[in-house]
Amino acid sequence: MDSVSLTRRTILGVGLATGVAALSGCGERSAATWTEPSEANQPPLPAPTSVGPSPVASATPTSGADMPPYGHRLVETLSRFLKPTVENPNHPTYAGAAALVSVNGSVTVRTAVGDALRYGAGPVELPKGQRVAMRTDSIFDLASITKVYTALLALQQVDRGRVDLAAPVVEYLPGFNGPGKTTITVSMLLAHTSGLRVGANVRGLPDDEARRAAVLATPVIAGESPGRTFRYSSVGLMVLSQLVEKITGERLDEALRAGLTRPLGLRDTGFRPFTWLSKAEGAARLVATDARSSRGLLRGVVHDEVANMLGGIAGHAGVFSTVDDVAAVGQMLLNGGELRGKRILGESTVRRMLTNVNVGLPAIDPDRPGRSSDHGLGVELNQPWFMGRLASPQTFGHTGFTGTSLLVDQPHRLVFVLLTNRAHPNWSWANPDPMRAAAANVLADAIGSNQLL
Repeated sequence: MDSVSLTRRTILGVGLATGVAALSGCGERSAATWTEPSEANQPPLPAPTSVGPSPVASATPTSGADMPPYGHRLVETLSRFLKPTVENPNHPTYAGAAALVSVNGSVTVRTAVGDALRYGAGPVELPKGQRVAMRTDSIFDLASITKVYTALLALQQVDRGRVDLAAPVVEYLPGFNGPGKTTITVSMLLAHTSGLRVGANVRGLPDDEARRAAVLATPVIAGESPGRTFRYSSVGLMVLSQLVEKITGERLDEALRAGLTRPLGLRDTGFRPFTWLSKAEGAARLVATDARSSRGLLRGVVHDEVANMLGGIAGHAGVFSTVDDVAAVGQMLLNGGELRGKRILGESTVRRMLTNVNVGLPAIDPDRPGRSSDHGLGVELNQPWFMGRLASPQTFGHTGFTGTSLLVDQPHRLVFVLLTNRAHPNWSWANPDPMRAAAANVLADAIGSNQLL
């Protein structure tokens, strides 16, 4: 789940600079001038192992004449939001988007519209010769879809008997202490019922150790009782990532490679893409986000400010990926935890992950007052605000603040990945939810008319 409101983004700590003053000294990066961040900000990591193309599905149609009719309608819908709309009348919803539809394990639509990079720091609109077109293999900052990956890594440890979902978190992480926190379980972190605040306060702390300790020390919201209310919390997944690291003995990026991306052959997925992309690939494929932050134009560097302060590797944000790689994760879950002979999770664990664990609980969400608390262990369930008419108790997925979403409709064996750069150049320009629902409704209409092939 992401947010469009100033309230939540202020809590999380955006750190934005305003006006044209951001042009000077803020690290503008265009297609013509590509520079890597300093080693102080982006320490090197080993590159992910390349193990062949991403195993999404058995068919690879073009985005043109070979697409089914609903594919052309989807392209028309995505193109509509490249300009101001009735839903977002003042600005385009995004500069560009990439999308993939898979049915019964076969890709039926793979397409891209608009630009991956359109604005420089400031923001200023770049001349056409300096823009970068969106591609179907463009690499996006997934933002909160990262939470799904962290959940998968935690559930792998449940599978192996190393983590008990019903156990208090403090049993694994003694630093997770404070009033009201001893009853918070691992399951509550995954279901967003822990009562923890939305974001962690890590500003001004001297080093990574102090920032990680501050995450664990985040208090329960005053008057909140853990397990009683759905209240979205990025902190919960930050804490969960530290639990994964404690159990595996690996840093989160290493655990992601070992537990997910390497087994599935996802060579375009990982934290800190500067460490596993060549300069030429980065210049051609990385999708820009904010162009007016205190860090200048963001491209290939995590948008979320707290994740950035945690070194770009965090449980709530920081994973970069493509539509194909995200679809592979959705297909793996749709298959009950397995993809192309590689088992990632046990079938019973996947069933538990995709079951609503918040039945009967109230939801508190100032950004979406009418939403329900329906949630599995790390995934959203039955949420029309981004699933449109595809929403059902058997539909799961997640969204990201940067304009990303994964949606899986189990009854129709449908995986839909929609990745946009709605935060480019300014995340406050548009609410991304209307375009998410509109795109999902194209597929719902195809199902209703028996056109989903």
